[in-house]
Amino acid sequence: MADGQCRRRDGGPDFGDDSCRLRRPRKLPIPRTDAGAGHAEVSSCRYKIFDPLPGRTVPVNRYAGISCARKLAVGNLTFTGLLGGSFNPAHGGHRSISLFALDALDLDEIWWLVSPGNPLKAGAKDMAPLKARLGSARKMARRAPIRASAIEAQMGTRYTIDTLRKLVRRYPNRHFIWIMGADNVANFTRWRRWRDIARLMPIAVIARPGYDSHAVAGPAMAWLRRYVRRPDQQLNWTMWSTPALVFLRFRPDPRSATAVRQANPYWYRDFDERRVIDGVTHKVLY
Repeated sequence: MADGQCRRRDGGPDFGDDSCRLRRPRKLPIPRTDAGAGHAEVSSCRYKIFDPLPGRTVPVNRYAGISCARKLAVGNLTFTGLLGGSFNPAHGGHRSISLFALDALDLDEIWWLVSPGNPLKAGAKDMAPLKARLGSARKMARRAPIRASAIEAQMGTRYTIDTLRKLVRRYPNRHFIWIMGADNVANFTRWRRWRDIARLMPIAVIARPGYDSHAVAGPAMAWLRRYVRRPDQQLNWTMWSTPALVFLRFRPDPRSATAVRQANPYWYRDFDERRVIDGVTHKVLY
């Protein structure tokens, strides 16, 4: 049998099974493209691949066939995850859960929405300037299909519901899903018009150590529970009617912005003399 060729269960070679061909670890080099290093799309949507380190070879996305079917079903939309936060500063935990969500939900991109000021953290004395937080997010998002943006400040929105509504109107060729940690589900009822957020777009909840039980038992879940989808349906999120929510199981990651600030309280000074370019709008922050 030729190297890399699939076999049937009875041991014979299989040349006609398309799923067998997709499962085969067909290795392709990662070229540099306009989408950025480490992200490549071969001519067919079936062979969309991603690897954070340019120059490596990786197998074809195991969800590739499903991705094609979804593209045909919903049109030529860009599947985009939205992860909001203070990013004070951005750290490896943000990157890890984003790469996990990219794969689990078969997303094209994730946008990190760096908040100009979290209403639930008003008065925080250790909140760094927006430019420094955006700069740390841009640095952490390198060589990955992650765009860090301060678009909320540019649109003049303060609350998540207002930001999401404007993004949906501004980018009609994108299909968005809101990504949040289990800790945010626990206090979701404190968010302005939180039910409208759930009605606007699907929500993916990333497990976070110590918060899962609080999230499930929280007051928001009393209303959201009826809309929870099974984890094995996570790739169908583009076809869900809202409200819709799915829990994604992710290995515990103890890294936190608090720990980074404690280790280096003046981390933001690294960005004092730098200009920072917004990853979505391309505007420059001085």
